[in-house]
Amino acid sequence: MEKKFQVQIRSIEKKDLKTVLEMNNSAVPAVNELNAEDLEWYSEVAKAFFVAELEGKLVGFLVGLDGPGLPYESENYKWFSERYESFLYVDRVVVDPTVFSQGLGQNFYREFVEQSVGYQFLCAEVNLHPRNDRSLRFHEKFGFTPVGEQDTDGGKKTVQMLEYEFS
Repeated sequence: MEKKFQVQIRSIEKKDLKTVLEMNNSAVPAVNELNAEDLEWYSEVAKAFFVAELEGKLVGFLVGLDGPGLPYESENYKWFSERYESFLYVDRVVVDPTVFSQGLGQNFYREFVEQSVGYQFLCAEVNLHPRNDRSLRFHEKFGFTPVGEQDTDGGKKTVQMLEYEFS
């Protein structure tokens, strides 16, 4: 009999921060590197900061912000802030490769949307260079549409800006 994938999504706790930092920095360049101070800032201002736990082990996390209005230096957050009156922003999502294609990313996004009543758009970006095909496929399948592109990191990266409009 096949074992059922039983993951618990919950809000981050202080005890999770070290593991989340390690997971984040292991996922570079799909996400930008963080330090402990960055992570502490996210835990204070995030609209949503979820972790996924499977059999006592963290296997993913999502940091979601609302915008505009945060004092955040992200080029991508600023891009959306200049174009949207109100939006939810997926700043980063990391899933452990051992649970890829198990629906965890979709569960994170659904949880974020369900806990954020009153918004019309969920915004995110995905690397075109260096290319992140897995994330591009995920966002397309979820229902995101491209709304622009921009170069970031002094031209080292090109990202596709995406929106998901709530129905």
